[in-house]
Amino acid sequence: MNKIILMGRLTAEPDLKYSSKDSSMAIARYTLAVDRRFAKKEDGNKATDFIRCVAFGKAAEFSSKYFHKGQRVLVEGRLQIGEFTNKDGQKVPTADVVIENQEFADSIKNGQAIPTASKESSASVTDGFMNIDGITDDQDIPFN
Repeated sequence: MNKIILMGRLTAEPDLKYSSKDSSMAIARYTLAVDRRFAKKEDGNKATDFIRCVAFGKAAEFSSKYFHKGQRVLVEGRLQIGEFTNKDGQKVPTADVVIENQEFADSIKNGQAIPTASKESSASVTDGFMNIDGITDDQDIPFN
């Protein structure tokens, strides 16, 4: 099984490009800064790994549109090992996480909570319970 789950912060804006084939596909690359849980550097700060990620298709377009530098995201994917030949003719190994699923890991954006329901919803939440318009007492609920 080849499965990786990471939570980290984007080090830069995702880089979106399109393949040059007849049916072009969106390809987004970004790097996540992932803190090591228990490792510390000599200066007392947490050790951090910088992990390259690549997303394809709609996932690539989503990340390019909604992910921004410094934002914390959660990604799920698989590790893909490869190599390329540099200008000097030397083979350079690469390791990328190919994204299968990605989502926001923070619930706050610019100091405000991200809304989970539209303002036009007929239901409101108070004290952890949802009030639904039209239901006045427990007799109206079909599963007592």
